[in-house]
Amino acid sequence: MNKQTDNKIHKTNSSDEAFRTVNEGDIIDDSKSLAEKKEQVAVDSWDIAGHVKVPTYFPVEDETGEEQVLHHVKDAEEISDVIRQARVDESGDRQW
Repeated sequence: MNKQTDNKIHKTNSSDEAFRTVNEGDIIDDSKSLAEKKEQVAVDSWDIAGHVKVPTYFPVEDETGEEQVLHHVKDAEEISDVIRQARVDESGDRQW
């Protein structure tokens, strides 16, 4: 690749568009309602392991019982904390 081609590629990839997220579902849109966020899908595709469907937001209840949604990227650490809090009772039912 010559320098002129390299500069052209750099200018093209340095645009604002180049820095957008890969998945449309990763975009955080605070104008959406709770119900709309719960329906948003980040990834819905097939790969070598099979069908992959990843929700953008994970609905959880906070300590007060109020429902909130956690973004799968931005709130990943908090989602992990919620999962660690899950317990299974004697019947095999998950208790939070």
